[in-house]
Amino acid sequence: MKYSIEKIATLIGARIVGRGEGSVGWLLTDSRSLCFPEETLFFALKTQRNDGHKYIGELHRRGVRNFVVENVPTDISDYADSTFLKVADTKAALQRLAERHRDEFDIPVVGITGSNGKTMVKEWLYQLLSPQMVVTRSPRSYNSQIGVPLSVWKLDEHSEVGLFEAGISETGEMQALCDIIQPTIGIITCLGTAHQENFRSMEEKCSEKILLLRDAETMIYNSDDDIISRCIRRSGYKGRKVAWSRTNPQAAFYISKVETIGGSSRVHYIYNNTEGEYLLPFMSQASLECSFACAVTALELGIDMETLGQRMSQLESVAMRLEVKEGRQGCTLINDSYNNDIYSLDIALDLMHRRSDNKEQPHTLILSDIYQSGLSDERLYAEVGQLCQKRGVQKFIGIGKALTTQQRAIDVTEKYFFETADDFIASPVFSNLRNEVILLKGSRSFGFDRLVELLEQKVHETILEVNLNALVANLNHYRAMMQPGTKIVCMVKADAYGAGAVEVSKVLQDHRVDYLAVAVADEGVQLRKAGITCNIMVMNPEMTAFKTMFDYDLEPEVYSFRIMNALIKAAEKEGITGFPVHVKLDTGMHRLGFDPETELDTLIDRLTHQTAIVPRSVFSHFAGADTDDLDYFSEHQFRLFDEASRKLQAAFPHKILRHICNSAGISHFPDRQLDMCRLGLGLYGIDSRDNSTINTVSTLRTTILQLRNVPQQDTVGYGRRGTLQHDSVIAALPIGYADGLDRHLGNRRGYCLVNGMKAEYVGNICMDVAMIDVTGIPCKEGDSVEIFGNNLPVTTLSDALDTIPYEVLTGISNRVKKIYVTD
Repeated sequence: MKYSIEKIATLIGARIVGRGEGSVGWLLTDSRSLCFPEETLFFALKTQRNDGHKYIGELHRRGVRNFVVENVPTDISDYADSTFLKVADTKAALQRLAERHRDEFDIPVVGITGSNGKTMVKEWLYQLLSPQMVVTRSPRSYNSQIGVPLSVWKLDEHSEVGLFEAGISETGEMQALCDIIQPTIGIITCLGTAHQENFRSMEEKCSEKILLLRDAETMIYNSDDDIISRCIRRSGYKGRKVAWSRTNPQAAFYISKVETIGGSSRVHYIYNNTEGEYLLPFMSQASLECSFACAVTALELGIDMETLGQRMSQLESVAMRLEVKEGRQGCTLINDSYNNDIYSLDIALDLMHRRSDNKEQPHTLILSDIYQSGLSDERLYAEVGQLCQKRGVQKFIGIGKALTTQQRAIDVTEKYFFETADDFIASPVFSNLRNEVILLKGSRSFGFDRLVELLEQKVHETILEVNLNALVANLNHYRAMMQPGTKIVCMVKADAYGAGAVEVSKVLQDHRVDYLAVAVADEGVQLRKAGITCNIMVMNPEMTAFKTMFDYDLEPEVYSFRIMNALIKAAEKEGITGFPVHVKLDTGMHRLGFDPETELDTLIDRLTHQTAIVPRSVFSHFAGADTDDLDYFSEHQFRLFDEASRKLQAAFPHKILRHICNSAGISHFPDRQLDMCRLGLGLYGIDSRDNSTINTVSTLRTTILQLRNVPQQDTVGYGRRGTLQHDSVIAALPIGYADGLDRHLGNRRGYCLVNGMKAEYVGNICMDVAMIDVTGIPCKEGDSVEIFGNNLPVTTLSDALDTIPYEVLTGISNRVKKIYVTD
């Protein structure tokens, strides 16, 4: 649906400045995701860390002509062809527009809230309903104050039912989301500890979430949850309560029995005094509870029991993230082959477009037919063709009869069409894929799981999974502690603490960090060659690398007169002036740096009597910010640094950034954050103050190669160190000290997790293989094993080794394949 600018101005109460003409079909809040500029309305949102008004000029140059702003540009004459809708609050205006848009639709709308399971319930409901209804749903996890209005905006004249998530992190947020979604059916999934720090109690959080469902005609919930039931009773809800329960036969949806059959669950239930059953192809408790909520909702929306049973058995797992993998023949794979619709396609194409670093590497889209869009094939694939053009797709591979029929709509230079995935796999087009970024977007019914398997580089059965969502969450965790205007340096040295510097740096640059920091120049060169344009600081520059740093715009640390004089001489020889450097002061760490008490005057004199280099920042490093016992010493360090850095600043007319706080210092010394902070271990999910996990970024997994029954008193491994005290089942894993698994974890000093259960390392850990005791643990060859990750924190390993998490993370070998996942 499109709205005229005049109508939008009326709906959001805006004052029109400028042209006042045109129509809008696309809303934009992130300048990086621009696709259709001529039909886009940009909302210049203000946040604690950024201001969308800064990007108006850039967007205007790229063709955007319609803007919602709080402040009209002062140079308005430069925008004579544009329209500005002036409002008091751009976020409130976005929400108001989505609310008024929602008013246009008299259809069932399902609002889903809770701590966990929202996305799974939404996606499974989509799978259950879409064969007979046109369903508009939130893309991925668009459940925030910004994501919800963007999701509801997707409702159009074809929509027959809406499915929208609503997530909150603190009190006072849900009312706006309720006004936007206006659910006719409300679901509360379950309560968990996410964001609990912002609520006084679980009851307060539950009551806030229930606000979404306040005016819904029907509320669906788990009456076995005492907190949810209690909060609903207190809420005064006047609508129809439809509870599911495993204990109360009087519940509207009573689960009378659950049987485990292989890896599936057969659910027997009673709904409206009628018995029914379905086979769920999953068996976890979380999957079962999500299926109960989905079953009730589908029945309430008119799906009959027989159809529900058929569709439940066909449910596919929900991937709430994209996977970026190394592919064969030099390809990079972006695997999003779990759902397929026009909106999620746009998001995935945006990711592929934004992560591009090698302009010579073609962008390839492999897409299957899209079902249940509500659009005619002609219109649907015309939109697909437009998206491909706008997002820079250079090669298009379509799989399915509809795409084959509509291939003229795909205006891409190189395009191929096949009716089945098998036809594609058997063709030269498949075998000739090389050195491309490939986005796979299609469902398992088209064989896309097999495509991913065939295209993926098979290197090693041990993988390091890097969760880029968690990385961003950790970044924002620390940013929320920082003073407005304080800049941030993110440490990506040592291959981003083992997580992969290139991919991590792309994400950090995308989230507009101020600096990246590497150890040596070669690390910085790798980032530059990968397309990283962000400022890069070199913490341990080598004299042999000065020319390299000049050529690649890498900013070195200077910590002694020897290296500083050599750098000045090298810069002068190259005819370089004003090259930025970062001056390090030694305030007590006694590792590197100028002595602020004896060398500062000489340092200032040398810097002010040359023009080759210029101090961009001055910094030092707390020796003990992670422990309260050293607060007295941290105070001493700060006094030294504060006095010396002010004296250095006084000698120069330009601003010199001051920074001394590391990850621990950001949280422990908020009054010492100064101009910039350096985020290291905290970025990768570990709070060095208490050794706790924030959000797990890196998960090391392997698989069981072989299971062997070994009798009591036999031994396992080299040197016969692993003596068994009872008849045991021993599993061999394809991971060893050459992969980074420390030998000191052997002989039962450490353990891993097999199907969630502890399995100790038995005998000496070998170069390529480790053995574990899985006696009493249900498992089979090929099962996944967690070395460290979400369920086994890396700090557990470092504690067992009497070392620090840095050593474990940076010790992972480069031969371990990395897989990157992101929303």
